Amino acid sequence: MTRDTRLQVGLTRSLFNADGTPAFDFGLDVLQGRSDIDWEVIPTDERVLPSALLSRYDAVIVELPADITQASVDGVDRLQLVARFGVGYDSIDVSALTERGILLTNTPDGVRRTMATAGVTFVLLLSQYVVNRDRLSRAGRWADRSDFVGFGLKGRTLGLVGLGNIGREVARLIAPFEMDVIASDPYVTEVQAAAVGCKLASLDEVMSTSDFVVVTCALVPETYRLIKAEQIALMKDTAFLINIARGPIIDQVALTEALVERRIAGAGLDVFEEEPMAPDDPLTKLDNVVLTAHSIGWTDQCFRECGVSAINSVISIAEGKHPANIVNRDALSHARWTSNEGLTA
Repeated sequence: MTRDTRLQVGLTRSLFNADGTPAFDFGLDVLQGRSDIDWEVIPTDERVLPSALLSRYDAVIVELPADITQASVDGVDRLQLVARFGVGYDSIDVSALTERGILLTNTPDGVRRTMATAGVTFVLLLSQYVVNRDRLSRAGRWADRSDFVGFGLKGRTLGLVGLGNIGREVARLIAPFEMDVIASDPYVTEVQAAAVGCKLASLDEVMSTSDFVVVTCALVPETYRLIKAEQIALMKDTAFLINIARGPIIDQVALTEALVERRIAGAGLDVFEEEPMAPDDPLTKLDNVVLTAHSIGWTDQCFRECGVSAINSVISIAEGKHPANIVNRDALSHARWTSNEGLTA
């Protein structure tokens, strides 16, 4: 959209330390180098961003925790873009943004490799009982080493729940370990799956035949509690369940019960139904689960690439161009973008 004034951009507080310095390198230098953009830290600690603040900006860069609801954009006419730092957008009312012609972008390229690496890391940690062996070593329990004999990966089955951006990268990275890779994803073709050495299967088949199940799908209404007690019951008692996507995709109570009763071998969980998880959550007492506080994918490269991607979305708006990675492309049909002053492709 052609503009006569500098673009006003707000960035959520979670990107900064208390003293106003960046919490990590997310490419702020790229934004600071633009003479056509003014930016500030959004002055609120509220989880749900209020409309009174969003009305001040042409664009916002949002890093979790921050929610944008219907109420957040009611009466908000100025805001053109919500640039999500990261890939998930379950905390954002996409329909409300689309209705008002507000574009939503995310940063899939920034998280692809780091989150796929996280999935493979969990497979390696669990298959080799690394955390358990670390605890034995620290306790001087060398005589108990035989209690944790690991699982070789060659010829074992890795099952992916979701074969999107991250799932496909997991399949690529696991290839040298010579595992059989299967995936459940209703939006992927056999040809697309074969391109990354994967075969498509039903969810029940993935759950029942896999030695490692890795959840990589997005949290949308169709995937909420996708993996319930019934699906967990299908798993082998030697299998591991790994979640690097979103907590509510798995029924956490059912999973906890399965882990307590040793009906599956273990789990690697980066995400949880409620975050932060309660200090007395039963999962924290178990020795067959690895927990990583929704942070296993946090690397310097991930932060920089996600930040620069989000900032580039803002720059595109400033230059009157379509940003990359638009989640709600239907918003482009809104009158604000179809007028003569709308965005160029």
